[in-house]
Parts: sequence; C-alpha cells; structure tokens
Amino acid sequence: MVAFREVASGLRFPEGPVALADGSLLVVEIAGERLSRITPEGRVQEIARIPGGPNGAAIGPDGAVYVCNNGGAFHYVEVEGLLFPGPTPPTHRGGSIERVDLGSGRVETLYTECNGIRLCAPNDLVFDSWGGFWFTDHGALTDHHRRRVITGVFYAKGDGSEIREVIFPLDAPNGIGLSPDGRTLYVAETFTGRLWAFAVTGPGAIAKEPVLWPPHGGRLVAGPGGLNLFDSLAVDHEGVIHVATLLNGGITSVSPDGVRLRHLPTGDPLTTNICFDPRDPETAYVTLSGTGRVVAMARPRLA
Repeated sequence: MVAFREVASGLRFPEGPVALADGSLLVVEIAGERLSRITPEGRVQEIARIPGGPNGAAIGPDGAVYVCNNGGAFHYVEVEGLLFPGPTPPTHRGGSIERVDLGSGRVETLYTECNGIRLCAPNDLVFDSWGGFWFTDHGALTDHHRRRVITGVFYAKGDGSEIREVIFPLDAPNGIGLSPDGRTLYVAETFTGRLWAFAVTGPGAIAKEPVLWPPHGGRLVAGPGGLNLFDSLAVDHEGVIHVATLLNGGITSVSPDGVRLRHLPTGDPLTTNICFDPRDPETAYVTLSGTGRVVAMARPRLA
C-alpha cells in the first residue's frame, strides 16, 4: 500500500480537493452537503452549506469556487465502517452548477439545464485557458433503479451566460481533466472503467476521431478491466493522468498514449479524487471517501 500522511479525518464523503497557495485545502463533503476548508494545521472549517450533493470543485479565473452539485443523486449507507453511495433516492430531481464566494460563503446557482434538458447529476469540472469550464454529468438511476439516464460532457462560461453539450453519449462520465498544453481533454467513465481522450480545437470544441464507434468520437486511452471503477482524475505537470479508482481502491496512473499503466492501492475502496499542490507538484492530495479522510502522498510515478 502506498505511504501517505493523514491531512484530515471525520469528513462526510469528501471529494473535489483543491489545493490553495496558502497551504490550505478545499474539499466538498457530498454527504455533509457543504464546502469545507482544511487549514495547514488540519482544522476543518465550513465555508458554505450546499444542499443536495456537492460533488466536484474548481477555482475559477475570478477566484470563486465552482461546484458540481449532483442534487442528492445518492443515498448514503454505512457498511462495515465505510460510507458508501447507495441508490438514487426518489426525491432526486436533478443537479446544478453553482458558484461559491470564498469570502462570504454566498452560493449562486449558475445552471440547472442545457437547451431545455435538466442537468441530471453534475460530477466534476475543469477550467481551460479561455476561462470556460468543461464538466461531466454522471447521470442517475430512474424507474425503480431499472434505467439509467445517459449523459455526457458539457462546456459552460463562468458568468452563467452560455452552456452547451459537447460530448454525447457517455456511460456515467465522472473524472475530467486537461493535458498541460490544454489540447487534450480526458474523461473517465465509472462503470466501464475506461479513460477517453478528446482533441480540443477551441473553447468548448473538439475534433472527433474518424471512427464509426464509439459515437462520441473519443480515443480510448485505457481500460484496465477487473474491479477498477473510475472516479475523478487529475493530470500532473508531466502529462500523466491519475485516476482515482473504486473497489480496487487506489490511484491508477496512465501515460497519455495508454501504453504504461500503474495502480497504487490506498486501502480505501472508495478512493475518489486526487489533486496536486501548486507549491510543490510532487505532492498529491487524495480523498479516501469511504473512511472520510484526506491524505497527502508523493506524486504517483509510472516507473
């Protein structure tokens, strides 16, 4: 198991870590329905209450925190000391994209739909160099859990003025990230355990691969199979994609061409997210959501 240092514990399914330049760390607590700050000393401070299911977070160009809210798409259950996301409750009506002012804690809803279609369960997001952001909609189970809402990837502006669906369909898209040069968008599907790449040609624009399948036009980077369900991801300064992996809990690191792959176990089957310290890119922060912890570790290496 990989060596790590515990940063904070007692969190209610933490995700969406964002490391700040002052040494503190932002996380959303999905089951806790809040955005929290972890101080360098390990104290947890509530920034804002976010009803529903704050699921992913990123700092925008304006310094605010942008949050994917799945709208309460999971009912959480405790199993043998681990907190698990369970079935979609009948109260779920859809999710949203929200903006949180770090100073005041004020929460503003930016988007709840796209072209008249309700956002189902927004999951994760990443900003590009043009100031817009890509985000995934994970979907949810409906009809007594016998059908799943098929979703995709959206592009939106931070001022609430524009949103559009760019990539469709995907099977439970989750983690999303950009290569260091911004020319490749990576998307992880949870239940297929596949990592896809899309060539970015402009703000919210991609070039599809010239293939008949899959219809979304992505390039398959990796699909390790087995009990590897993919959650959120981060791309390091060398371009390696690090995907938080469920069930076979750990971090799966993949080279951009998909040729090299390495899995580092963490001991938590609900390892959900990873980010890197802007002050030291060799330090990674990982959310171990089943046990309610955030840990620090050395940047995973492929070799």
